[in-house]
Amino acid sequence: MNKIRVLFLCVHNSARSQMAEAYLNEIGKGSFEAESAGFEPGSLNPLAVEVMKEDGIDISGNKIDSVYTFFSEKRFYGYIITVCDESKAQKCPIFPGVPVRYHWDIEDPAIFEGTYEEKLAKTRTVRGKIKGMIKDFIDEVYPG
Repeated sequence: MNKIRVLFLCVHNSARSQMAEAYLNEIGKGSFEAESAGFEPGSLNPLAVEVMKEDGIDISGNKIDSVYTFFSEKRFYGYIITVCDESKAQKCPIFPGVPVRYHWDIEDPAIFEGTYEEKLAKTRTVRGKIKGMIKDFIDEVYPG
């Protein structure tokens, strides 16, 4: 059986999309194949790396990819999910020619302020939100 291909997009491909990709590949193993990319690729967010490691998933070696590379390679996805927060939604990339699109309004850990521990706590909240949304997505798309 073919896996359901999903692309997660955010502005920099540094935290939210990376976490979503990792969770879908882990929780949906065997049924889904997830990738992530950004409109303006940046560098991997160390807060995201740390909170994912706390949950047993190592994303420290993940590549930062550009949506334009995937588009030029004519990759096909059954689902495109943008994970930008509402304030940055206008910058969220649109990947044309896709049958099903979702937008998840998720705060960007890159803009969190406070001490390292405070930013880490907020990133844990984002991680929990993403993990829950991934589980809901799997139940909706692949019930059974």
